Amino acid sequence: MSDISHSTPEQLVAAIPVSDDRGQSLEAFKSKLHNAGLYQPPSDDTPASHDDTTLLRFLRARRYDIDKAQKQFSDTETWRKQHNVDELFRTFETNEMESSRRFYPRWTGRRDKTGLPVYVYRLASLDTPLRKELESVSAERRYQRIVALYEAMTLFVLPLCSHLSAPTSISSVTTIIDLEQVTLSAMWSLRSHLQVASTMATANYPETLHTIAIVNSPSFFPTIWNWIKTWFDEGTRSKIHILGKNPGPTLRSLIDEKDIPQSYGGQLPWKFEDDPDLDDAIKETIGDMPKGPVLFVDGSIVKP
Repeated sequence: MSDISHSTPEQLVAAIPVSDDRGQSLEAFKSKLHNAGLYQPPSDDTPASHDDTTLLRFLRARRYDIDKAQKQFSDTETWRKQHNVDELFRTFETNEMESSRRFYPRWTGRRDKTGLPVYVYRLASLDTPLRKELESVSAERRYQRIVALYEAMTLFVLPLCSHLSAPTSISSVTTIIDLEQVTLSAMWSLRSHLQVASTMATANYPETLHTIAIVNSPSFFPTIWNWIKTWFDEGTRSKIHILGKNPGPTLRSLIDEKDIPQSYGGQLPWKFEDDPDLDDAIKETIGDMPKGPVLFVDGSIVKP
């Protein structure tokens, strides 16, 4: 597959991986992590230190090479301790978290046909005033915001969608990146912001991006791609699909029309600036969308 994939609906459907039994690899991985002091199996009183869904993400990221997966997992555990990730998320101020969502991909509150949450990132919404607001925050705090939002995705959105898709485990998202009305200068000014988020996610939240659909790409997109393709490993690059100015037919192969925002040929009256518009099953499960740092555990919303 070339770096930039111009995909048909059939190709995108085929890109959805079929589940297979990797139980033996997972058990061997757990044993190796346990021997290295990186994993604690469940006991009568306590759950496992890490769930199977998380461990499988690291295995998939390294094509089930257990030694390489252990190296990435160990590096991530070190990174989490260095940045005190658990405490950062637990104590993150609610208003700041909600405000930070304006700068990053946002969950629409809907899911694709396989149960994966659908995110949207409209870069033109990061206009000059918003970019200035972003840049007024220290680089360290911007990084912490990214971490907090990734924790929110992996600890709340993905477990919630897994609960609704049981017994299928949901561990990744489908993302629409909208480049309508984005200028080359705006992209250049955002390059550091985007690179930090992409690099951090690839290293520490592997295999959370299932499909990236880029819509409304400008004529200078090949130039942009030359900047950004080095931020991703080959596996992630293969998941990026360029859908052009009329993404509706292709998106409908992935997402029900009622769950596609109207801007992209669907029926959902949702814009990037909006809070999640929860589908009926999600509303029935959690009611309103909670604010701030929360977890979804065993069918319930829990404060960290």
